[in-house]
Amino acid sequence: MAAALPLAFLALFFIWPVVSLIATGFADDGALDLSAVPEVFGSSRTWRVIGQTLAQAACATALSMGLGVPAAYALYRLEFRGQNVLRGLLTVPFVLPTVVVGVAFSALFGPGGPLEALGLDRSFTVVVLALAFPNVGVVARTVGSFWSRLDDTSEQAARVLGASRTRAWTTVTLPALAPALASAAALVFLFCSTSFGIVLILGGTQFANVETEIYRLTVQYLDLRGAAVLSIAQFAIVGFALVVSSRLRRAGERAVQLREDRVHGAPPKRTDAPVLIVFGATVALLHALPILTLLSRSLHDREGRWTLANYVSLAHPSDELPIDGTVLQAIFASARIALAATLIAVVLGVLLALVLSRKPRSPVLRRGIDLFDALVMLPLGVSAVTLGFGLLLTMHRPLGIGFDLRTSTALIPIAQALVALPLVVRTLLPVLRGIAPELRDAASSLGAGQFAMLRTIDLPLLGRSAGLALGFAFAASLGEFGATSFLVRPGEQTLPVAVAALIGHQAPGSYGAGLAGAVVLGVLTAGVMLLAERWRTDGRAEF
Repeated sequence: MAAALPLAFLALFFIWPVVSLIATGFADDGALDLSAVPEVFGSSRTWRVIGQTLAQAACATALSMGLGVPAAYALYRLEFRGQNVLRGLLTVPFVLPTVVVGVAFSALFGPGGPLEALGLDRSFTVVVLALAFPNVGVVARTVGSFWSRLDDTSEQAARVLGASRTRAWTTVTLPALAPALASAAALVFLFCSTSFGIVLILGGTQFANVETEIYRLTVQYLDLRGAAVLSIAQFAIVGFALVVSSRLRRAGERAVQLREDRVHGAPPKRTDAPVLIVFGATVALLHALPILTLLSRSLHDREGRWTLANYVSLAHPSDELPIDGTVLQAIFASARIALAATLIAVVLGVLLALVLSRKPRSPVLRRGIDLFDALVMLPLGVSAVTLGFGLLLTMHRPLGIGFDLRTSTALIPIAQALVALPLVVRTLLPVLRGIAPELRDAASSLGAGQFAMLRTIDLPLLGRSAGLALGFAFAASLGEFGATSFLVRPGEQTLPVAVAALIGHQAPGSYGAGLAGAVVLGVLTAGVMLLAERWRTDGRAEF
């Protein structure tokens, strides 16, 4: 019963649109036609875009790993005051809308920015830096959580036998961390290769990736078949990254014996100074500097004078600005849509977590749950642009509904819920999987039925992660840009779409208003995430 509703939702709003999109590339007027395939893949620009996608993702992954591992050590293997606050803050870049990240780096390196003299605006380097911005935290959290439960007895034994600290780390700890490092790298590569907003704002057409090229073919040239064929290349990249990530995650679970509880960190020592310097520089230069530059420039006019005019224009825009209504209206529309998407994602996420947490004795049922888990995670791997494009193709009158869903805003919260759903499931699932089977067995022996155990055991324990799940769902929905850019209707712009339109327009005051809108969007998503992190921490303490 719990699986039926999420499965129907995924089938209607995810599987059908994606399959229909693929079919568009292989058919013309209902007949099989493969002519678009050699046409698209025979173009030199297609291979240049695919090459740029892979190069951007590979370089950003390497940079994220190089900076994320020192952050993981500082936040999960050491112990110092303010550590929990820093962990929460390092999560914020991951949930910041890609539009905000792109605008922040544009304000830093673009015309009038403090680092304009470096000449990196609209360059490959700035795209890679911006892609690494949210993913350093992903590496720190993925590797750090694993590292914090890794028994350090073997490393201590190596030190006693005369190995230096560096040699003990490279010969003992690093091999033990290899599965977590590889899994984190695969996830970061997946996120970077499917990035849309960052590359659209910072790369333009010169450094386009597959995502932005699909958008360009669809919106600018109305080449639906070409975009559909190019989506196949995106599926191949995403599928490869998902398979590698899944296999490495399973290998990691088998390769190392982890402690049940977290290893307590040690106070920082003088020998930890190089790691702490790298971590501090990462936070200051990669994370804080772009955001502070964005905030500062939003408070200046074109002549460099301090002003609140950019924020005033959010409520009272000039007629020349390329937005429908005011930015305040876009904020309220975004919040309303994000609330609906959060409700959908959390309800479906709870049902899915209950199903996926079960451990049936039958091998067939266990295999079925593994396949169901993979299906639930697919929206995380399939690009939001592809999802929005597929919904645009299929939702004219689904299941005989008497009106065109594409003419309303109903599809936007559905698309946003699909993007947020894997995050909700991954937040709730560890809690339910961590419930000891003996607890349910004891309740069953006392006469409790399935619904009674659900009410008295599962749901109360889910409260520990409910705050974080709500925060992830709302923040991801509020900042979603890829699918929403396809589905938004005139007069119903969301805040990310409005910010992107303002930044790319030449009207006087448009860029400043875009900077101010990006600040507001960033504050909203960061505030929601920090509150959710605080809620989760308090819930754990009380529990």
